[in-house]
Amino acid sequence: MDAPKVSSTKVANAEAGDTKTPRTERGRRTLRKLLDVAAIEFGEKGFHEASVSSITRRAGVALGTFYTYFDTKDALFRALVNDMSDNVKSSARSALDDDMNALETERAALHAFLEFARDHKEIYRIIDEAEFVDPASYRAHYEGIAQRIEMRLKSGAEAGEFRQDLGEVEAWALMGMNVFIGLRYAVWGDAKSDLEDVAARANRLLSEGIAT
Repeated sequence: MDAPKVSSTKVANAEAGDTKTPRTERGRRTLRKLLDVAAIEFGEKGFHEASVSSITRRAGVALGTFYTYFDTKDALFRALVNDMSDNVKSSARSALDDDMNALETERAALHAFLEFARDHKEIYRIIDEAEFVDPASYRAHYEGIAQRIEMRLKSGAEAGEFRQDLGEVEAWALMGMNVFIGLRYAVWGDAKSDLEDVAARANRLLSEGIAT
């Protein structure tokens, strides 16, 4: 499996928690490489079977280099979950346009997520494992997504395009739908799955509901 490539990715949240912030461009590239390789390693083997030595070998860096950036494998895992959360957010934002109406925004955000998940299938295993390895990161990941959806719903309500009573419950419901659509069509689906059509059908459910 090739290392995941996210062209617009920043080294997310490097200054937070116990990740050591690189001071040079070379250091930032090395940190990026470690995160990308860790995504493959954790995605293939899971947290407990993955090892620091295997990650550094795959990244082509010395074992000691790892400890320049992380104190433990747990610290790397936390940084990776934060990084993936940031990438999900960035992929959605890059697909949105100020001229889109509220429903178009939700369709574009879902389509962008599906494309991201197809390219980075390991995100599902890693985020699911975070529930047990680092519950705080797991909760922060989903709370962050739900908050962004809720903000979009309220913005749509202010524009007169959505009902005025939409809030947290609807945001979590919408997120749950998106997550499982991603699992079915981006992760379990094949390369021929029409993700744009999938996003459009989910969007129709938002606009028309399911009642006759």
